[in-house]
Amino acid sequence: MKVARYWKAITAAVVAGAGTAGTAVQDGTVTGAEGVAIVLAVLGGLGFTWAIPNKPQKPSNAVTPEA
Repeated sequence: MKVARYWKAITAAVVAGAGTAGTAVQDGTVTGAEGVAIVLAVLGGLGFTWAIPNKPQKPSNAVTPEA
C-alpha cells in the first residue's frame, strides 16, 4: 500500500498531538505550558515525519541477480 508523504505526516501530527493532549487533560485543565507542549508535539510530529522520506519501493518488474 502506497501512502503519500503528506498523509503520513498528518497522521503522525494528529497522533502526537492527541497523545500529548490526552496527558494534559488528566487533571481536568490545560495550562499554558501544556498547550505549548501540545503545539510543539504536533509541529514536531509533522515536521520530522515530513522531512524523512519514505523507503524507495523496488520496482515490481526488477530483475534480481541469481546467486
